[in-house]
Amino acid sequence: MVIVLATNNRDKVAEIKRIFNLPGVQLLTLEDFPGAPHPLEDGNTLEENALKKAKEMAEFTGLPTIADDTGLEVDALGGKPGVCSSRFAGERATYAQNVARLLEEMAEVPDDKRNACFRCVAVYYSPSLQIIEEGRIEGIILRERRGNGGFGYDPVFYVPEEGKTFAELDIAEKNAISHRGQAFRRLAQALTTQILAHNLNS
Repeated sequence: MVIVLATNNRDKVAEIKRIFNLPGVQLLTLEDFPGAPHPLEDGNTLEENALKKAKEMAEFTGLPTIADDTGLEVDALGGKPGVCSSRFAGERATYAQNVARLLEEMAEVPDDKRNACFRCVAVYYSPSLQIIEEGRIEGIILRERRGNGGFGYDPVFYVPEEGKTFAELDIAEKNAISHRGQAFRRLAQALTTQILAHNLNS
C-alpha cells in the first residue's frame, strides 16, 4: 500500500515517518512528486486545514494521502497562535522568528498564567475513506529557550511531567508523548482496523 505524506516540512516528515510506521505501507513524500501544489492553509480550524491538504494532494497524486495541521494554543493569548502557528511572525517566518514573537507577546504574562497546549489533527484521505484523529498535550511556555532538539516552538514548550522542554527530550521520548505522536498512532490504528475490516468483508 502506498500513501503520500502531504507536507513540505522535512522536520515533520522525519518525525511522522518514525511514528506512522505500518507494515506493508510505503510512505512517499512531496519530494517524490515534482510540481506538487502547495495548498493554502486558509481554514479556520486545524481539521479544515489538514483535510484540505490531504484532499488536494490525493487528487493531484491519485493516491491515498495523510496530512496534519498542528497548532500551539496559549491561554493568555486567547488561543493564539493556533492555526497560524507556523506563520505567527509572518508568512515566511523561521522557527526562531515565531518563537521570538511568542516570547515578546508573553513578556508581561506571569509565570502562573503561561499554560498552553499543542494540538495536532491528522487526516487520512482517499475517495472511499476519510479518517480524522487528534492528539494534544498540555504544557507551559517558558521565558527563554531550553534544549537543542526538536523544532518549531519545542525549545519553549515545557512539559511539567517530564521536567523538560520538547527540545530537551530525545526523539523517542518526544514521540511517545507528543500531540503529533498521539494523533498519528491513533490514525495508524484506525487505518489498520479499516483495512482489516475491508479484507474480512471482501
